[in-house]
Amino acid sequence: MQNKNNDPKAKLLEEEVIEVKSVVKVNKGGRQRRFSATVVVGDRKGKVGLGTGKANEVPDAIKKAIQAANKNLIQVPITDNRTIAHEVYGTRGAAKVMLKPASAGTGVIAGGAVRAVLELAGIHDILSKSLGARTKNNMAHATMDALKQIKTPEHTAELRGKTVEEILG
Repeated sequence: MQNKNNDPKAKLLEEEVIEVKSVVKVNKGGRQRRFSATVVVGDRKGKVGLGTGKANEVPDAIKKAIQAANKNLIQVPITDNRTIAHEVYGTRGAAKVMLKPASAGTGVIAGGAVRAVLELAGIHDILSKSLGARTKNNMAHATMDALKQIKTPEHTAELRGKTVEEILG
């Protein structure tokens, strides 16, 4: 019964594999090889999720990562249906990502894992800079961390007890 409820939701989300890598664990009897996958899912309308999975076979690892990503969905507030409201920094381990709003027509100025997360989130105009380590997994998680920190002008106005016009100036 639950699978029927999950299937329509899963079809609305696009998936993109960021990284598939082989990981090895050394046992007494020799090396045990498995695969680790990092996948981002999103609807290109503000919902995006990131997940990792590990299994003995690549397709199984990707399936597990997709399930994990669907469980970790977040809603990203998008301004003017194209960019973010303000500059944010996200970190994960030694990886740091700066995201900055951009004017219309700029496009997604980002590379690799950061680009995949931003595009599936539905952001069309943004500038980004990666600072520190550049591992794909940590860069994707740092981008998600930055997206979680975005606040809309409405939310900021509510916190300060002011109107949106006073916040925007």
